[in-house]
Amino acid sequence: MSQHRLSRKGRYIAWSTAGAAVVAAGVIMAQTSMAATTWPAQKTFTGRAFDACSAPSLSAMKAWKGDGYYGGAAVYVGGRNRGCTQANLTASWVRSVSASGWKLIPIYVGAQPPCQTGSSKEKITAATAAALGTGDGNDAVASAAALGMKAGSAIYLDMEPYALTNTSCNNAVLTYVRSFTKALRARTFRAGYYGFATSSAKAVATATNRTDLPGNLWYALYDGKASTTTDWPWAAGLYTDHSRGHQYTVDSRETRQGYTLTVDRDAWDGPVAVVG
Repeated sequence: MSQHRLSRKGRYIAWSTAGAAVVAAGVIMAQTSMAATTWPAQKTFTGRAFDACSAPSLSAMKAWKGDGYYGGAAVYVGGRNRGCTQANLTASWVRSVSASGWKLIPIYVGAQPPCQTGSSKEKITAATAAALGTGDGNDAVASAAALGMKAGSAIYLDMEPYALTNTSCNNAVLTYVRSFTKALRARTFRAGYYGFATSSAKAVATATNRTDLPGNLWYALYDGKASTTTDWPWAAGLYTDHSRGHQYTVDSRETRQGYTLTVDRDAWDGPVAVVG
């Protein structure tokens, strides 16, 4: 669907070969409890959402909102590995679609794992993981803020699949993720994380050390189930209290109110952007 994502075939291969998800114990600490400052109220959306590689036109968004099937839409706000052009994604677009009732889910495609196959414009290394995470976290906040997304918004870091059996690679990824989270928290933005249920999301969900991990988890598991609970792969106590998203179908070509888009389908129960 886009340069920063695996093909549909590649996603299913990654999903089927990475191994079965394991259950982790423990309860995720609330994002707001880690900061001394007073946090803006969380804006939560629960319902159907979609993500498209490029933000659709304003006319398409208004038409799709009128259809009533989806209520949330994910948008790629930045990152060196963002794969698609964003001709429509402006502060004016964000204001307009938000005013029409859409709840926006910001995604940031930052540095990718050192052991990941394929090329990336920015890759993590053990030596640069912490600094990259801080820099990308600050850039994610600046990118979202430039679009009119305010403090208290959630931003989801996109991490594509990699081999969890590569310990040094996984450690570098987690170092990067923790630094990214801390950078967002310092600017009073909530940290979220997008990854695959058998690889990148699994790494965060099953990490023994939960310090500075994102407080919201969006997992890709292509089982066609529009739920964040019935197929949740990990301990029931993880990421509760409106902290989950589930990407359950990929590359769905849909026509609504005369506008055709190719989207991924998501079940959503978590924080979104604060606009206006």
